[in-house]
Amino acid sequence: MTEYYLREDMAAGELAAVTGAAQLLQWGARMADGAAPGDVYRHREGRKTLRCHWRGRPFFLKLHSGIGWREIAKNLLQLRAPVLGAANEYRAVRALERLGVDTLSVAAYACRGRNPATRQSLLLSDELVGTVSLEEYCADWASAPPPPDIRLRLLCKLADTARRMHGAGINHRDFYLCHFHLDPATLERPRPRCHLIDLHRAQLRRCVPRRWRVKDLAGLYFSAMDCGLSRRDVLRFIRHYSAGGLRAALGEQAGLWRDVERRALQLYRRDHRREPPAGPWQR
Repeated sequence: MTEYYLREDMAAGELAAVTGAAQLLQWGARMADGAAPGDVYRHREGRKTLRCHWRGRPFFLKLHSGIGWREIAKNLLQLRAPVLGAANEYRAVRALERLGVDTLSVAAYACRGRNPATRQSLLLSDELVGTVSLEEYCADWASAPPPPDIRLRLLCKLADTARRMHGAGINHRDFYLCHFHLDPATLERPRPRCHLIDLHRAQLRRCVPRRWRVKDLAGLYFSAMDCGLSRRDVLRFIRHYSAGGLRAALGEQAGLWRDVERRALQLYRRDHRREPPAGPWQR
């Protein structure tokens, strides 16, 4: 398996001579080796994630060196799909782009190797300059709610992203507020820009199985439970997400949303070791 992509504006300097995956991977390895400790965000399980600069521009680089057969076996025994490299994230980003979903902007990608345990790959993306994670942006909403129109735009944006993604057979597996990066300068637009990131565990199929749809929606709900959500907020999200509108969602699809709430409550209790705040259904 050998693939590579280099965006046209990147074909300059030492990258101008790149003609294949091997050269791009060598360049990525040099960038990773020269990274300052403070720029390395993750380095384990055969993956190194870091911030870097090239020709005066900021990027994020994910470099995969292979996770080994032991890690693959461990994931399979736990009934989890192992992340074998950058190919999965690259394909998920391209699929989201075709759907019109805000996501990463890929500057370079390379994948090399037939052996899944030792396969080498990289993904280079533009840094999302001037953005803030929704987890951080919404952190004080319970005590200092935003203007109603801002709240509504963001609810609709999240529901639209989830609907398009799931409708196209994509599930994220880490679908939390922290993986949405908002551009605050676009908040006055009808559709603010809010980039979905960290897609390395995403799955692409013809149709998202119900359990994975529940997992994504519950993860998003769990991560927003401390934001002072009202019953109206939840219903608005459900209405914008559901193809048949609110009537269908609370009718034949009611079991889906009960499972979403149940799983979200389980996640909150497990991660925070306390009861969640009074939910919108109890208010």
